[in-house]
Formats: sequence, C-alpha cells, structure tokens
Amino acid sequence: MIRVRRLVLSMLVLAFAPVSALAGSPPAVTAADRFVGRADAPVTVVEYASFACSHCADWHLVVYPEFKRRFIDTGQVRLVFRNLPTAPADLAVAAAALAHCAAPERFYEVAGTLMRGQRAVLNGGDQAVWFASAVGVSGRTRAEIDACVARPATRAAIERDIDGAIAAGVDSTPTLFVNGRQVMDRSLGGLDALITPLVAAH
Repeated sequence: MIRVRRLVLSMLVLAFAPVSALAGSPPAVTAADRFVGRADAPVTVVEYASFACSHCADWHLVVYPEFKRRFIDTGQVRLVFRNLPTAPADLAVAAAALAHCAAPERFYEVAGTLMRGQRAVLNGGDQAVWFASAVGVSGRTRAEIDACVARPATRAAIERDIDGAIAAGVDSTPTLFVNGRQVMDRSLGGLDALITPLVAAH
C-alpha cells in the first residue's frame, strides 16, 4: 500500500467544505493524465476527486452518466480525473493507486467500479472484494497491478495530482474546472450553462 504523504494528511479533514474564493487554475493536462473523451475536444473539464468521498461517488453515479452521454460521447468535452485523497486515507490512496495502474483506456471503468462500491466498503464491507472488482475491469492482472502500485512512480503521480490541487486552491472534493474556471454548480444544468457557450464559440 502506498504511504500517505504528510501533505495528504493535512487535507484529510476535508469532506465537502465551501470552495476557496482564491482558487486558481489547475495545471495543464499532460500525457500522464487519465481522461475520457476526445483529446482535441473544445472543452476540458478537470475533476479533483477521492475514491473515499461520498459526494464524489454521488456525482459519478448521478450526474456523470448523462454528462458523458451529452458532452463526452458527442466530442464536446474531455474529462480529466485527478486524485485528491480524503479520509480514510489508506483506503483512498490505495484505490487511487489501483485506478492509476489500470490500462489507461480502462481507467474510467475502474473509477466507476470503485465509486459504485464505495458506500458498501465505507460501511464496513470487504475491502478485498472492492479492490478485486476494480482489478477485474482494469485490463491488468492482479500481479501487474500489485507491481505497479509498489512503484515510486505511482506514488509520485498521486502526489503530482495533490500538488496541482493545492496550487489551484482546491479545498474540497469533488471540485471541477471547465477550461480552467472553477465550477460552483456541479449539477448537469450548471455544467451545461458553462460548457454550451464555450462549444458554440469554438
């Protein structure tokens, strides 16, 4: 299991605090990022989330399916996922590492599996079953996942996400940015109001 950095521990008290008025923009998207959608989509949405955050799971289970149908599948949006682990830290960081180690094209399948199973595991369910279900859709073997999770590069990737979140002023999960602008209303309607004009102006 990846050791949690002191920087992460300082943020574990976050649950769903109000967003900072001093928020900046997230770092530019790179080849190391995990995303779904066209790489050249006119709109990029960056999401900072935790696999141990119930609000993040709610967004993925309630908003994401229709968001994907309307904006991602139509080529309008590229959605980038970045990790900001929250309590319980060991669980959140282990899940983040597992998802990172999945085949890149399977990342969102793994993320969805983890989000769907989150409530059960946070209520005392079997963590091994939760992780096994994610490995099952990862496009990797368990041995490949375990070897990847143990690599310093995997820890470094999660730390880069955290550093980027802090630099952007993120203080809660989930936090979304639309073309670098922090979203205050993460509902489908709120996102539509920001995305549609950007697509039209492209």
